Amino acid sequence: MKIVFLDEVHSILTERLQKSGFECLHIENASLEESQKYVHDADGIVIRSKYPMNEDFLKFAPHLKFIARSGAGMENIDIPYCESRNIHLFNSPEGNRNAVAEHALGMLLALMNNIKKSNKEITTGIWDREGNRGIELDGKTVGIIGYGNNGKAFAKKLRGFDVNVLAYDKYKDSFGSDFVKECTLEAILDQADVISFHIPQNQETVYFADETFFKSLAKPIFLLNLSRGKIVNAKALVEAIQNGQVLGAGLDVIEYEKTSFEAFFEQNLPEPFQFLLNAHNVILTPHIGGWTNESYFKLSNVLADKILDFYPE
Repeated sequence: MKIVFLDEVHSILTERLQKSGFECLHIENASLEESQKYVHDADGIVIRSKYPMNEDFLKFAPHLKFIARSGAGMENIDIPYCESRNIHLFNSPEGNRNAVAEHALGMLLALMNNIKKSNKEITTGIWDREGNRGIELDGKTVGIIGYGNNGKAFAKKLRGFDVNVLAYDKYKDSFGSDFVKECTLEAILDQADVISFHIPQNQETVYFADETFFKSLAKPIFLLNLSRGKIVNAKALVEAIQNGQVLGAGLDVIEYEKTSFEAFFEQNLPEPFQFLLNAHNVILTPHIGGWTNESYFKLSNVLADKILDFYPE
């Protein structure tokens, strides 16, 4: 089988596939038009997020049997079209769930303890202890929306704190434990001091956190989003921060991201982003929640496991 790599991933995937007899072709630096030519006889495609995997592209790969996505999100893939052609889809959320969970916890502790603000002040000669008095996580209620690989991993990291963990997942049930209480979305909106998003982007979840969402909060919260940018409406979030509904926000993703993250600042960024960029109680990172040295290896190793299990020697 011939596998075409459109994006750069850890070499362990190539090594394991070649060892099992797969032919691997790397065209990470090819243009869209060149890639269309290279996939004409491909049995498999390996991607991160370089190009949309839709009919416009996939029609150039008439023999395609599978697409392997290094990462969790599948919003860049036309799933119904792939199903119509019996193209199997692999992803690897198991590979970066620990990295995402650690990043979420780091963001939360930094927000609650004013680390961004106090660090910036101290570098300019301001020594303000009282103005940077923190809030302890212990005793708080953390609401997790989406209890898949990443949501579950975040809950695991919270075990070291004396917190109440509520979790809501529209598509799962009977997942509660002695530490995590399965609940409704309404319960999270009513009780949570912290809300963390770990859901995929699809038609149901775009702008999940909108003006109505924030107005439904029973008390001010800290907000984390390490899922996809369009889950949170930036304009609504800014308004919620300004009126005190959100005490602070940790955003590893933002709705204005382009498919190619490297080109992010080549666009005209709107006013809400400028506010978030400069707010002392907002921490922004460039979609690196699952981007560690360890996860880079694990993402590809998990894909190798799944592909080789599906296509045994």
